[in-house]
Amino acid sequence: MSPSKRKTPCLLLRAAGALLAAALHLPAAALEDVPFVRTPAPVVDAILELAEVGPDDRLVDLGSGDGRIVIAAARRFGTHGLGVEIVPRLVEQARLDAAAAGAADRTRFLTQDLFDTDLSGASVVTLYLLPDVNLALRPRLLETLAPGARVVSHDWDMGDWRPDRSVTVPAPDKPVGPLQQSTLHLWVIPARIAGGWRMETTDGADRAQALSLNFRQRFQDFSVAVQATPDRRAPAGESAAPLRVDGAKTAADGAVSAVSADGAGSLAGRRLWFEVALDGRTLRFNGLVDGDRMAGQLNDGTSVRPWSAAREPAR
Repeated sequence: MSPSKRKTPCLLLRAAGALLAAALHLPAAALEDVPFVRTPAPVVDAILELAEVGPDDRLVDLGSGDGRIVIAAARRFGTHGLGVEIVPRLVEQARLDAAAAGAADRTRFLTQDLFDTDLSGASVVTLYLLPDVNLALRPRLLETLAPGARVVSHDWDMGDWRPDRSVTVPAPDKPVGPLQQSTLHLWVIPARIAGGWRMETTDGADRAQALSLNFRQRFQDFSVAVQATPDRRAPAGESAAPLRVDGAKTAADGAVSAVSADGAGSLAGRRLWFEVALDGRTLRFNGLVDGDRMAGQLNDGTSVRPWSAAREPAR
């Protein structure tokens, strides 16, 4: 834990002042008298395991202190990493430690305000910050990181953005806190799906089916309003049976009534799941979001078939 993110009870007010100084771009010297609290080695290992760090990741540690998370990721997994720290002497120490560990070619350390850091290429971001700083960073994390990127915070959450997973690990060498343990929170950046989409699928008789979807998204959770109308009329002589996807009824003249329903679901990065209850049946959708398109499978309890959707143009 770097000087820009202290949380020992006796130094909480000084820590808050240090964080405010950093956010306001005050000189780094203003932070020098704040004690440096190291993250215990078992907690470093747990952070990297929770984030599922690998050789293809780019890790950014905001408030990297002596660089131990970035260095451990490089040594254990071959990960390329960037440590951002506002205190120059800690940055220099991190560079020396990386060289001694044989990880200098996979690590960089910058003396920089964490709010000035470019996060656009990061696939993993690690934090050990106070709650207000987490909340200040939250919009940038959601807007800048790609869907599927992982964020791990040591001890502090992100307000009403619920973690995708939380774990508590023993930390017998932790120099702060009475419990000698650390809580780690993981978030996976969700794809942005809010708005209207046009879905294509088939009914149980392989007839084309079009559905309009409207998603209302709050972080990784969402609700969806579905309106279903078949793309074509029933052929002459074909029995007027209800369509399996939406329960719409086909009249004798082939006209089809639209049916609407509401559902809810969640995202894990680019993967999504949602359910819609319609005509006493539960339709279960799963799929993968790829920019302005998504595709997957629909299970209506009697059959499984593919579906795809495209984002509606903004009006």
